[in-house]
Amino acid sequence: MLMASMGILLLLCLVTAAASIVAVLLMPADPPLPLPRLCAVLALLFGSTAAAVYCHGWFSVVLGGPFPDLCEARNASGAELSAIEQTYWPLRNACLYSDATTVEHISMTVNVLVCLSAALATALTCASAALRGRVRSPLKRPHGSEVIPRSDRSRVR
Repeated sequence: MLMASMGILLLLCLVTAAASIVAVLLMPADPPLPLPRLCAVLALLFGSTAAAVYCHGWFSVVLGGPFPDLCEARNASGAELSAIEQTYWPLRNACLYSDATTVEHISMTVNVLVCLSAALATALTCASAALRGRVRSPLKRPHGSEVIPRSDRSRVR
């Protein structure tokens, strides 16, 4: 069940990333370019990329990936491989030997790409929110003008 869920998540992330790229490419065709929207779409792109890279790494760990090849049958002291322990964050495999030694293999490429993409998505989300707040500043009313509440508008006519 978890394998199917991760597969669906990977597919959704890839589709979202592709749609984000298309949206970014189409945005300059409709000037002026709204900077808050551009930041939001780029945040979506980097966020979905981070999730897709993590899913790819997760499948690599679960399906064997490059890690079991890195575990040798015997370590330098001659102890036999007793187990392979997998963790999913960070994505890593640990080779456990019979003399209680452990050799860990961490996929730095996947972890760096996930963290970098997620950090960019977070920064762009914050930038989009800040820029959107600046764009949507309330209009200042001229001095002396009065705003009539909705409940009182009926009697003004």
